[in-house]
Amino acid sequence: MTATLWRASLRYGLRHPWQFGLSLLGIALGVAVVVSIDLSIDSARRAFVLSNQTVLGATTHRLHGGPAGIDEKHYASLRARLPGLRAAPVVEGYGAGDDGVALRILGIDVFAEAPFRPRLRAAATGDGEVLAAFMTQAGGAMLSAATAMRLGVGIGEHFRILINGRYYDLALVAMLEAGDELGAASLADVVVTDIATAQELLNRIGRLSRVDLRLDDGESKALVELLPNGIRVERAGSGSKLAERMTGAFNLNLVMLGLLAVMVGMFLVYNTVTFSVVQRRQLIGTLRAIGVGRDQIFTVILVEAALVALAAAVVGVVLGILLAEQLLGLVSRTINDLYFAVSVRELAVTPMILAKGAIVGLLAALAAAAVPAYEATRVAPRAAMARSLIESSMRRRLPLVSIVGLLALLLALLFIRLPGESPAFGFAALFALVFGCALLTPAATLILLRIFRPTCVFIGGWLARLALGGVAANLSRTAIAIAALTVALSATVGVGVMVDSFRRSVSNWLDLTMRADLYVGLPGAPGERAIDPAVMTRIAGLPGVADVSAGRGVSVFAELDGGGRLVDLVVLRMARASYAGFQLLQGDPSRAWPAFDGSGAVLVSESLARREALAPGASLRLQSDGGVHAFPVAAVFRDYGSEHGAIVMARATYDRHWDDTAVSTLGVYAAEDADPAALGDAVRGAVGGDQLLVVRATGAIKKASMKVFDRTFTITSVLRGLATIIAFVGILSALMALALERYREVAVLRAQGLEPRQVWQLVQTQTGIMGLIAGLLSIPVGIAMALVLILVINLRSFGWSMDVHVDPAILLQSVALAVAAALIAGIYPAYRMARISPAEALRED
Repeated sequence: MTATLWRASLRYGLRHPWQFGLSLLGIALGVAVVVSIDLSIDSARRAFVLSNQTVLGATTHRLHGGPAGIDEKHYASLRARLPGLRAAPVVEGYGAGDDGVALRILGIDVFAEAPFRPRLRAAATGDGEVLAAFMTQAGGAMLSAATAMRLGVGIGEHFRILINGRYYDLALVAMLEAGDELGAASLADVVVTDIATAQELLNRIGRLSRVDLRLDDGESKALVELLPNGIRVERAGSGSKLAERMTGAFNLNLVMLGLLAVMVGMFLVYNTVTFSVVQRRQLIGTLRAIGVGRDQIFTVILVEAALVALAAAVVGVVLGILLAEQLLGLVSRTINDLYFAVSVRELAVTPMILAKGAIVGLLAALAAAAVPAYEATRVAPRAAMARSLIESSMRRRLPLVSIVGLLALLLALLFIRLPGESPAFGFAALFALVFGCALLTPAATLILLRIFRPTCVFIGGWLARLALGGVAANLSRTAIAIAALTVALSATVGVGVMVDSFRRSVSNWLDLTMRADLYVGLPGAPGERAIDPAVMTRIAGLPGVADVSAGRGVSVFAELDGGGRLVDLVVLRMARASYAGFQLLQGDPSRAWPAFDGSGAVLVSESLARREALAPGASLRLQSDGGVHAFPVAAVFRDYGSEHGAIVMARATYDRHWDDTAVSTLGVYAAEDADPAALGDAVRGAVGGDQLLVVRATGAIKKASMKVFDRTFTITSVLRGLATIIAFVGILSALMALALERYREVAVLRAQGLEPRQVWQLVQTQTGIMGLIAGLLSIPVGIAMALVLILVINLRSFGWSMDVHVDPAILLQSVALAVAAALIAGIYPAYRMARISPAEALRED
């Protein structure tokens, strides 16, 4: 009996390859999206970790100072008081080669490097000539072979590097030995110099970026007692952990979009398995009548789905690797734009990620196939042979399915109301919302068909009535296809509304914040830029300059409830017009600004206030050069510059606690009668050849900022498009199934006089109606998804609020896309049905 059952299953699969092929394609695309996202994220993370390996080496702890770093004399004092201390001073910064690619500058003391980065020490001390050149030759540097090749430089040759607005000439004295592939990756885009050379390049004479240490617990405690004010010790891995926290929300959002694509693919599997059961209802009824057990039928159907899923997983993994090659650039570019510098040279393909994607696809397919497989086992042998019972069963279960859908929506509301700052409950609410709306699709479809009926019949006559009746009569098939398209399109609407709302909020914020007419700054890492004071004086004295604001961006250590970490500190010497550039969300402006200017109070961004539960009246403990100091919080302001938060401090307050007079940026305010273009030329002329300053008009900065914003969401547009493609495959599968199921029905209509042209119109009308229903349903579902994304997920992921804006164009585009996708998917089924020969189809009757 079992052998007969398996042979029947095999014959069915061989006779209907297109059906399983479409199902395979749907799951494969879902798996490909999940795999490609995971590979892209993991490759970017791996590149960051490998880059840090060169810098960290065997370091266990680090000494950090304030924004200006650590005075060399403190390092010398520690070595004198702790002779056995394993410590290596480091000067670190960033520059750029002639090709514009960021280069990490690492200044080391080769005689202290042995316990930390022996590979770097070995390269510098390979022979006496190399060591002498490295330590004494002006601009002596080492590069990896790959970096040297990219820059087109050989040993003994010179190359240029742009640092803090100035070009410097370096000489390649030795190559860094990679050893293996991982070593090569970790040395990519790293320039190693002697510590004195790095201090000169980065304008840090007498200062160290940090001191690397190898300590056990006992040494750590003893060292802390000897540290002067303003210097702290922390574990070496904290930077990587911070990077993971910084990108965590971004990565999670991408993963959820991938799972949404898998969810759309599940509808396709459900549709395919349901159709295979319906098509074989006579065979299943016969087998049940001759004694085949329910468990055997259930097992065969699930094994069929599993085999298709396994093949889909293999195809999906291959497609995922190919897709990841394309997504990798988008992911790494977004990380560079928003978080930190990372150079991703190659895709890292790990078996664990491939296995995870395959397992996700397999489990999704089995879960989708379980329901129709179970239904096939519950029908009596005689009933299994009746096609009409499938639809009558669907109608009987419709109220229960709708109630479950409503309960899922209530569950989504419950998830939203749960306390906490984790976005996980927000995503749970989103998936509950999608699931609930999918279950409500059959009932919504019947309601919309009744609403459409008078208008459609008036326009299309009896053919439209027949088309509407066909959609309703085959609800078990059409509703699933409509639900799949609705889910994909609602994701497009939801993310589209969210992105549009976010874009408008950022644009309005830029209009409010950027009050100056011109902004002057230098290229380079934010904490390392320093404008020449002479240049600032010349700019401030130019005719047509009404006022000048000065800013400094640094990272300082903050003692927070969840543990200490580095936070961004923006130091401002405000112009008169600068105050209007802050939108205070909490705090009375009449009290906040006097406290900010005269009492040492600070402003905190909305995201930092949410993460750390800060409000006006609270205080922030920051590590200054004189030790830890508590700064009162005057107000909370809106800021989209950093999801991890920022603190704004008056320049006078900063100067009292930090020994750092550098200025990173200038805001130039033009007099009322001044020509901004002419003033820009005058500012550039005032700079002269002293520094390579970047002078940009406010409008150009806004345009560039919005370009970065649009680039950030390119990857979400790609993923939404892939989900729509999967839904397109789903509706094509449903229409092909209907075409085969209605073979004799259409043959009867043809025998009664229906022309091939009218058959074509009938099918296209049906598909157009299905697309229209999916498009209309995607509007409320998409808006609900947008509200969850904006008010829950984004708020908990990134900490900032935004105004909700629904652009009617996004909603109309969704409806148009739904109808177009349905009509295109209906072309081939319409062609097949129009070619049906009545005599051949009815011969058996």
